[in-house]
Amino acid sequence: MSNTKIKSAIISVFNKDGLGPIVKELSNQGVTIYSTGGTQSFIEELGIKVLRVEDLTSYPSILGGRVKTLHPKVFGGILNRKDNAKDQEQLKEFDIPSFDLVMVDLYPFEETVAAGGTHEEIIEKIDIGGISLIRAAAKNYKDVMLVSTTKQYADFLSILTDQKGEITVEQRKAYAKDAFNVSSHYDTHIFNYFNQDDEAVFKQSITESQVLRYGENPHQKGIFYGGLDSVFDKLHGKELSYNNLLDVDAAVNLMEDFKNENPTFAILKHNNACGLATRSTIEEAYAAALAGDPVSAFGGILIANTKIDAKTATLINDLFCEVVIAPTYDEEAIEILKSKKNRVILVQKPFEFPKKQFRTILNGVLEQDRDLITDQIENFETVTKVGTTDQQNKDLAFANKLVKHTKSNTIVLAKDGQLLASGTGQTSRVDALNQAIHKAKSFNFDLNGAVMASDAFFPFPDCVEIADNEGIKTVIQPGGSIKDELSIKYCDEHQMAMVFTGNRHFKH
Repeated sequence: MSNTKIKSAIISVFNKDGLGPIVKELSNQGVTIYSTGGTQSFIEELGIKVLRVEDLTSYPSILGGRVKTLHPKVFGGILNRKDNAKDQEQLKEFDIPSFDLVMVDLYPFEETVAAGGTHEEIIEKIDIGGISLIRAAAKNYKDVMLVSTTKQYADFLSILTDQKGEITVEQRKAYAKDAFNVSSHYDTHIFNYFNQDDEAVFKQSITESQVLRYGENPHQKGIFYGGLDSVFDKLHGKELSYNNLLDVDAAVNLMEDFKNENPTFAILKHNNACGLATRSTIEEAYAAALAGDPVSAFGGILIANTKIDAKTATLINDLFCEVVIAPTYDEEAIEILKSKKNRVILVQKPFEFPKKQFRTILNGVLEQDRDLITDQIENFETVTKVGTTDQQNKDLAFANKLVKHTKSNTIVLAKDGQLLASGTGQTSRVDALNQAIHKAKSFNFDLNGAVMASDAFFPFPDCVEIADNEGIKTVIQPGGSIKDELSIKYCDEHQMAMVFTGNRHFKH
């Protein structure tokens, strides 16, 4: 297979941005250009000669523009094989020009859905001619160059100029691969629009990607598929690693449940919070969060739900941390935090969390709805004789939010809007509680008056008994065990308060 010299082109695009310089270069190289509708008018306004596809097919654009290029004289010109004598004879027989270049893009279906278009508007953005032109030209990449997205325009213009219209087969094949990526992504979004209530098929497509230094470990390859720029503005620091991204995701999801609360600060390690506190100022919140576990905080991910000021940044600067995240910063705070070369500083933008979560397992994929329930105080059900005070309810809500974002089995101990300790990822709930108690005591926290939160019910009264012996008198759990009465009975006999949420928050 040899290079293809562009002599004849068909151009029909929705987005004209960046098209002008390409068309001018094609004209300078003597390329015959065919076009339709708005693209034809655009080219004519540049003072460049263009032939109408309507004149080639002897058919006008019909059905409100739904049918313009669907014709043998168009697709024959694209699909003919230049080394096939019979193909070339048929081109002469039916007076069909042979196209060397196809430039086409697709109607903005995905964008129209995202913008909340009506069903009728969305349906009209399902491209028929464009997708057909893309598939035809990509299939025949041996003889045809295909430009299928505006993202390729700058590169294609360089190729066109530098190589004087001579396109290599390797370049044609690479552009064909990109075209099938464009078409498959487009079809996936159309399918998912129609398939919102049917869960029998798994189809997802993300066209943005970022190669990471490595995966969880240096011997594993890592790639992030998605657009971080729509979530964060990065102000400083090294590139985020695979493990950084997992922790950042955990941090952002946790802080979402404190978005409208008083100043709150969290410190995370290995996807779990080792420090969390709500206070009247973000400086106080950071200090209280750090006090929760100053040892684990080393190398952690830090996140605030409000502006980080210079005083807080000065405190943070004494800690080695990988990433700092906030919705905004004082200018002085940014300069202070930038003093550590590799520290990543992120400004979190408002963005919509995906409603679905996916995880690869075995030879398939698990899908579930994102856990959107944040248990509210007004929905707590007191199941014991002893009730709860307003402050206890605030602490129960605080602890229960953290439970939702901590690996199961988990127990969270909290007091006065501060995480005292948590037991995470344990194989028994008793182990989780004992871990939390041991950790809290190691940092000299007084557990008297603290609250205990559990991500799932207590099948036995052992946990409430252990908590009681440590001075913890208030408990929140989902309830739902056939043996709930055993825990309730123990609480009633020992003047403990227990509330049920009715919602389990396992996180595996």
